Amino acid sequence: MTDIETPTGAGPRRREPSAWAVGWTVFAAVMMAMVGTWHAIAGLVALFDDDFFTRVQEWVFDFDATTWGWINLILGIVLVIAGAALITGSVAARAVGVVFAAISMVAAFAWLPYYPLWAILIVAASVAVIWSLTIHGRDITAGT
Repeated sequence: MTDIETPTGAGPRRREPSAWAVGWTVFAAVMMAMVGTWHAIAGLVALFDDDFFTRVQEWVFDFDATTWGWINLILGIVLVIAGAALITGSVAARAVGVVFAAISMVAAFAWLPYYPLWAILIVAASVAVIWSLTIHGRDITAGT
């Protein structure tokens, strides 16, 4: 709860965080953990089986599958940790969540030729996370 001034000057009153805002922030935390898990799975698959992902067309970001495996694995671990920290209402976790969701979106877009459907799902989930955290993220910290 946060203190806000009343218009009559009668002193501060307590404001409860919006249930919608808290719900969307929890949604963002869960989606971050899911996107992180998707990245980690894709990374592990690329590391253990280089031939699983076949590039369907030439692309600007011409990394081999092992490089993409490490990128996805590290990004996935960071997203899962940030998603777990976001549940605590940490403002820092919210900022990290927005930054890493944006990085996740760019990485998934660059990874598009290797596994298009998976990449599009990650981009869409990352957009939902960024929207949730930037529109409603502050209210979850009001109760802490």
